[in-house]
Amino acid sequence: MLNPFAPLLESLVFVVLGQIYNILAITAVVWAPILLVWLAQRLWLQYRQRQFIQKNFQFIMLEVKVPRIIDKTPIAMELALHAFLQNRLLNWYERWWKGEVSPWFSLELVSLEGSVKFFIRTPSQYKTAIESGLYAHYPDIEVHEVQDYVSLAPYIHAKEEWSMAGCTFSLNKADPYPIKTYADYGLDQALMKEEQKSDPLSTQIEFLGTLGRGQFMWFQILIQATENRFKTEGAWFKKHDWRDEGKKVVKELHEKFAGESGLKATKRQSDIINAIEKSLGKPGFDCGIRAMYIAKKESFDGVNIGGMRGMMKTFGSQDLNGFRSAGTGFSFPWQDYKGWRQNKKKHKLFDAYVRRSWFYSPYKKKPFVLNTEELATIYHFPGGVSETPTFNRIESRKGEPPVNLPV
Repeated sequence: MLNPFAPLLESLVFVVLGQIYNILAITAVVWAPILLVWLAQRLWLQYRQRQFIQKNFQFIMLEVKVPRIIDKTPIAMELALHAFLQNRLLNWYERWWKGEVSPWFSLELVSLEGSVKFFIRTPSQYKTAIESGLYAHYPDIEVHEVQDYVSLAPYIHAKEEWSMAGCTFSLNKADPYPIKTYADYGLDQALMKEEQKSDPLSTQIEFLGTLGRGQFMWFQILIQATENRFKTEGAWFKKHDWRDEGKKVVKELHEKFAGESGLKATKRQSDIINAIEKSLGKPGFDCGIRAMYIAKKESFDGVNIGGMRGMMKTFGSQDLNGFRSAGTGFSFPWQDYKGWRQNKKKHKLFDAYVRRSWFYSPYKKKPFVLNTEELATIYHFPGGVSETPTFNRIESRKGEPPVNLPV
């Protein structure tokens, strides 16, 4: 039976759409120039940045080989990370006309068919600074320039042979809230015996070591010295850094806790504020984290997807911060007809991983802030507590870094 109101509803829809069109057409003289200027400046900035990056940054891959015995705490990695604080204070001419950008780096922990390895991707001009910083605090490691491992699994060019799943990670709370760090695990105590240590990174390394032939899992942490990117209330054209944002959060928490507990905060509330204030005292990095599981179709194991997305759970804290993941799938079948949207998302994620793109086009995403202590927690060279057989270590050598290391 036909709905008698259908013609009326159809007419009403056309009337509304016509009115909207008329309003847009009349006001186009106002909004069209603004839209065109906004679009033009974005396209211009992307064009100039792409030119600057292609001309000035030639990226190389460094593999870090870890000795069997490391008598260093993650504090050593925290100090080594200062070599990555290559921030450039750019004026408007350098940023908007020349397209200059600050360098970024990628800290990577990967499993190549169960063989667990550490890599660092860096612009070639910073190789000496990175190596010097690492050797200064880990004199027994070996650092070698190698080919990029992504060529081992050419997913985009051979989709009929490979299956892939991936995800990106973000923080559960505002950036100033810290995650659970190595200090919370007691790893800042140099005199602690190896058998007494509980290194959260061991869980990841153990899991990565379980992969078999034809299976690869890649995990990358993209970092760049933090910039002013938080919007300032009351002045839309001004931005402030994460420390100012942290002070704002602390102030809001003081007001909130005072309302909940009276004039004096409880111990739990004070611990939260103290943890944030401690975190703000260390250098920060803008970060992006993504992971990928790629395998030959006959070797692909869907169980590993859950393991990949759960890799960051050990760094979470109920009162403070933690990580959540966003994958390439959809919750309901009608959201993605014949898997077209999922295939497109997988293609973009793989290409973004290969390019190590996060801070700039073509795959620009919003970063979050981790300080040096947090970064050293999720990426450091573990001691003997991580004894996974497939984690290839070198024999310890007592001596100085290579004598031919440039200075």
